[in-house]
Order: sequence, then structure tokens, then C-alpha cells
Amino acid sequence: MARRPNVLLVTTDHWPAALLGCAGHPAIQTPTLDALAASGLRFSNAYSECPVCIPARRTLMTGVSPRTHGDRNFGERMPMPELPTLAQTFRDAGYQAAAVGKLHVYPQRNRIGFDDVILDEEGRTQYGAMDDYELFLGDSGHAGRQFFHGMSNNRYVSRPWHLPEPTHPTNWATAAMVRTIKRRDPTRPAFWYLAYRHPHPPLVPLAAYLDLYRDQRLDEPRCGSWATESECLPLRLRAVRMREAYLATPAQIAAARRAFYALCTHIDHQLSVVIGTLREEALLDDTVICFASDHGDMLGNHGLWAKQLFYEPSANVPLLLVGADRAQPRVEIGVDERVVGLQDVMPTLLGLADIAVPDGVEGRSALTDPPRAWLYGELGEGVLAGRMVHGGRYKLIYYPAGNRTQLFDLATDPHELTDLGRAPDTSDAGVARRRLQGVLMAQLYGADRAWIREGNLVGLPDADYRVGPNKGLSGQRGGHWPPPPRTDMQQVQWLPGSTRPAS
Repeated sequence: MARRPNVLLVTTDHWPAALLGCAGHPAIQTPTLDALAASGLRFSNAYSECPVCIPARRTLMTGVSPRTHGDRNFGERMPMPELPTLAQTFRDAGYQAAAVGKLHVYPQRNRIGFDDVILDEEGRTQYGAMDDYELFLGDSGHAGRQFFHGMSNNRYVSRPWHLPEPTHPTNWATAAMVRTIKRRDPTRPAFWYLAYRHPHPPLVPLAAYLDLYRDQRLDEPRCGSWATESECLPLRLRAVRMREAYLATPAQIAAARRAFYALCTHIDHQLSVVIGTLREEALLDDTVICFASDHGDMLGNHGLWAKQLFYEPSANVPLLLVGADRAQPRVEIGVDERVVGLQDVMPTLLGLADIAVPDGVEGRSALTDPPRAWLYGELGEGVLAGRMVHGGRYKLIYYPAGNRTQLFDLATDPHELTDLGRAPDTSDAGVARRRLQGVLMAQLYGADRAWIREGNLVGLPDADYRVGPNKGLSGQRGGHWPPPPRTDMQQVQWLPGSTRPAS
């Protein structure tokens, strides 16, 4: 086999595309990523087709849309589809393939084509596995204590990390990837996947990184005119507002954003250790580097938090690509404004390694294929569903509950402050709305087709949303030593042809 480049794919969880110094952010400190962007391409219009962890990662690893891989919700116990994965395709071409960090697949120890996975599943022992990070904490004398900081996995309350610095999951993942690189087979090229769990909550940065932002003036969340009256919002947005109602004061919002930024900068600095290892191992010039995220985070913009929405802070993700001497085609330096999705990462990286893209992959190379005219996104079903069609300049967001359509002109309004969903049909925005609605209707399938009547979108009746009691403090983890009991108490069994495991 002719010598091919190594490939390092780095992902994070919850990182918005705007949170990069090279993207013009006024406060975030990302020197490592800024240096990478200055050495390659930054795709400014990269999007998560389904901006929530599991579906997004399935798209990244298979190069197909949620419609094809089968998850547009959050299929926690849904096995990976029988599709070629990025890792297996590299292995089939003679690569060694190793992953460190968060895979978020089921069963948790499914390697999805990697030779080995050093796993961090954020303490999800309820799915039957003790991950490698938990084992590391036990070996370090901190067995079961990763969640003794008391912060929830899905809330925006923060405090500093409670254990020694080397035990932070960002440091652990970095050290594990450094060791993996050093233990490589020198006779074969490598595909390395480094998946950091943060800045996903819990918001528990090291105190030193909180101190970086302690006296810095942070940017404040933006709020569009369409988002000022909560009772008039689409049902899904009303639900998000109610869920995060505890973030009520400017001080609480600033504290959450400060902790989030600290987690980002920590990752950036630790990534420099990985890059430095490649350089010192004389591998840097022969390694393609790609940085991405599964989705972003609203971070209080428009009064909204977390992901699962198609506004820019949630759906627009960073995508950086740095070439290697052995990679063809060459990766230029600059900013590429074409619309790309996570499904495009697989064919782009395979192309740089001169590996044939498997049949059935729906993504396209962001380097050699023509740019797409639009990108379709979908999340959820029924009254809480959301859909997106991104057409380059204009982006349409659709909520079936109440038949609500929003339209944003990203060229003149990149922060989505003005909703053009009711612009006159004869205006430029009105023409764009009708065109993108046509694309949307053509993409709907299954139960979504009921949203169309006589060639027009009619959606579903609106509904009320009420937040119930949360006695179990969902998202809060406990002590993990001794390990909690299995909830199903049975070993997973596989049935031929089944779409989900029988237990």
C-alpha cells in the first residue's frame, strides 16, 4: 500500500461555531484552534443535521442523514445501523484505527469499526458498562467520585472541578490520545478519533480556567425581536424556556457562560499537547487534522439554552480542516462559506486519504464535490418536532405545532434577530420562503407527510406545555462505587434482522 496520511479527527460536545477567536468572537480564548484555522480551511457554514448527541454522532460516523441511519430523536438504546462506518472504512484500507473519549453508541462497548476504544461515556452505567474513565478514576484512588461535584449533566449551574487536575476528563482524554499516538504501529497509517466530552454540562472547569475569564468582560446573549414574548413562541421554544427557567438573573447567565468558555479554552490548550506530540513524533506534516462538534449550544441567546434547535448557536458547528503533505487534494488556507453537514466529514476525510467512499454514503466531499444548494435538518417527531432547510443565504425553520414557519436572512442578519417568516410573497424573502418550503415538503417522510394538505403546509394543532415535578433530579449522577446495579438485569441479546436489541 502506498504511504497514506494519518488522520486525526477531534470532536467536542456542545461547541457553537461562533465560539472561536478566528470567527471574530470578542471574548473566547482559542489560540490552538485559531492557529489550526490559519493553517487550513474553516467552514463557516457547517451544520449538525440533527443537533443532539446520538443522532449527530451517527451521522458523523456513517456519512448519512438521520432518515437513513434511523434516529432523529435520541435513541439511547438503538444499535448502530448496519452501515459502513468511518473507522471500519479506514481499517479496510489498511489503517490502524483508535478512538479515545465519547462514542455514545449502544451497546457502549461496540467499537463501530475501531481496533480499540478507550471510552468515556460520562458515567452512563445504566446501559451496562463501566467505561475506561471510571476505571482510571478507580486506579487513581477516586473510585466512583466523578460526580461528587454535585453538578447536573444537563443544567447550567457551575463550580470548579473537585478532584486533582490530571483527573479532569479533558486531561484524561488528552493523555490517553497522546499514549495512543506513541503506541502506534509505525508501519501503517493511522486514523485517530479524539472525542472530548466537554463543554457539555456539567459545567465543572478547572479553577485555573475560570480565573482566565474572572475579570474579562463577556459578551451578552442576543435576543431577536421574535423571541421577546414567551407566550407567542412555538411550542418547542416554550418548552425550552420553561425547562431552563432557573436561569433568571444576569449573574446566573454570566456565570454559566463563563464556565462554558472556560471548558472550551481548557480543551483548546489540551489539544495543543496532542498537536505537540504529533510534531515531536515527526508525524505532523503527514497528518490531516479535522476539528468539529456534534452540535452547539444556545447559551442564553433568544432566552434559550442547550441544543435540539436549528438556530445558529445550536446547529452551526465549527469545522476546521488542515491538510498534510501526503494528502490529495491539497487543503487550501482560508474560509469556505459553502453549506456543509456532518455527513460530509466522512467522504472529505476518506478523499484526503485516497480511499473510496462506500456505496450509500450521502455526504459529499467539501473539497472536490460541487457545493450543495441546500441542507435539510430534522429533530423530533409530533408536536415537539423541528425542521430546517438551509439554502445558503436564507434559512427556514419549521415547527409543525401551530404550523409555524420562521425565515432568517443570514447574510444581513447572522444573529437571527429578525424573523422574515411572514414577509410578502413578492419580496425577496417571500420568494425564498416559498422555495425553501417546497424543499421542506419534498423532504418530509413517514408521519411528517400528514403536515401537508393539498400541496401546502398545515402542520399540527398547537398544544400546551407544562413542566412537571422532577423529584429524581434528572441529569444528576450519583456515586459510582460500588457500581450501580444494571436496570435491565439481563445481558443484551441480538436477534437477526432486529432494529433494536432484545433483552
